[in-house]
Amino acid sequence: MSDLICRDLCMTFHDETAGTKVEALKDINFQLKQGEILTVLGPSGCGKTTLLNMIAGFLMPPGGELTLGGVDIDGPGAERGMVFQQGALFEWLTVARNVDFGLRMRGEDGTMSADMVDSWLDTVGLQGFGDTPTYQLSGGMQQRVALARCLVNDPSLILMDEPLGALDALTREKMQSLILELWKKTGKTIIVITHSVEEALLLDERLFVMAPRPGRIHREYNLPFAEMGLTRSLRKIKQEPEFARIREEILTMIWDMEEEIMGNV
Repeated sequence: MSDLICRDLCMTFHDETAGTKVEALKDINFQLKQGEILTVLGPSGCGKTTLLNMIAGFLMPPGGELTLGGVDIDGPGAERGMVFQQGALFEWLTVARNVDFGLRMRGEDGTMSADMVDSWLDTVGLQGFGDTPTYQLSGGMQQRVALARCLVNDPSLILMDEPLGALDALTREKMQSLILELWKKTGKTIIVITHSVEEALLLDERLFVMAPRPGRIHREYNLPFAEMGLTRSLRKIKQEPEFARIREEILTMIWDMEEEIMGNV
């Protein structure tokens, strides 16, 4: 089982101007089981993206333990796939050439790779777009390409850093539904970083609200909304009294943190 384990994880940065160390993260402890979907949110500066970059292997922690499937994370690896806010695509290449980039880098068989690319393009709703230049696609379609590029490499853990933040409201809702469908269809473990409380709840099986100075897990929720979103309209889920109650609770929690940061309390 490819469980992700974070034990006593911390991260410090050196502030060159002040000549001091800043604790970006402190005492991060959790275990994410294979197939779970986790959303993480909190005020700016609470260490959400820092945590994701450590799990991706882009940053090395000075202390604590970080393992996936019992193996220490000591750098980037093919078992972890990343989806960024802007997709980080090669816009001058076709959709298919973007999706099969990782396969080509590994020297995979061309015919087999083409079949895999077509299959995943179909899965993310881009059937027939393989030969289309990527720059011609809308923002939502480009994020579908980014998802297909990630999934074609068959990672056990998918990391998403504000993957829908640049999209309009309607496209964002459609992509939220797609992420839930892919989560259930593939059985992948997914971590989503977001600033949107509504999005965090909709994509939530587990949810961490993080607090800053130093960054830490302030509150954990285990909620049914992600499972509900597989069979029900996300818009109707937002109208549920329990959804509204928890949304307001978290908004107030984050508001209070922001006020404390600004010195207004």
